[in-house]
Amino acid sequence: MSTPTTARLVGIHARYQFTETVRIPIAVIGTTIFPSLSLLFFVVPQPFAHDPAAATAAAAQLAVFAVMSVCLFTYGVGVAEDRALPWDAYLRTLPVGPVPRLVGRLLNGLAFVVLGLVPLVLIAGLLTAATLPPARLAATAVALLAAGVPLFALGISIGYALSTKAALAVAQSLLLPLAFGGGLFLPPDTFPAWLDAISTWLPTRAGRDLVVSATTGASLPGSTLLVLAGWTLLGGSLAVWAYRRDEGRRFR
Repeated sequence: MSTPTTARLVGIHARYQFTETVRIPIAVIGTTIFPSLSLLFFVVPQPFAHDPAAATAAAAQLAVFAVMSVCLFTYGVGVAEDRALPWDAYLRTLPVGPVPRLVGRLLNGLAFVVLGLVPLVLIAGLLTAATLPPARLAATAVALLAAGVPLFALGISIGYALSTKAALAVAQSLLLPLAFGGGLFLPPDTFPAWLDAISTWLPTRAGRDLVVSATTGASLPGSTLLVLAGWTLLGGSLAVWAYRRDEGRRFR
């Protein structure tokens, strides 16, 4: 298949999946509005909202939470819901391969990440002392992408391994523990020692530390990149296994 044709199919799949998602308003609200509401109600009224470094770190933490919400629900639950539809089974029998569909899904998720980050950035910029110099924009974008890779792999693993009901239950069960344990709601320096030790090995904590470092210039813990790489390898392996397992069960 030629590259232009592949690109066109990717665009069609991305547009179709985006349209399907926005037809369910609660799905959009849950993944894009909640991080901004958390910033509005739990950060803006606090005294540290007037401290540039603290406010920027708080906004960065919630940006990682926005990415995680999309990964667990748009990718995890969304994939599981699609697998339950006859249309998805038909698409997977077409002789175009899985790449256009998977890349389209990736682009769809990125679109919802942007939708979730826009109000978050506006609230942080208008109602807190958070700042992000233009020189840090590129580093912040790269850090958010890197933080999202293992979470994306985790979402895809859930979507291809579980049924719709099970995927929803697992995604909901993982969301808050990973968020709290990773320091996305409370900064890790407020954790007791035992929780901080556990938190260090979570993908959300590594993603949080990377994004906070990119936005504020704070020092990066030495284990951060190792933890992100380890979770990416583990999540990627699980995603490949889950996809092949699903293919073998449904299309052999």
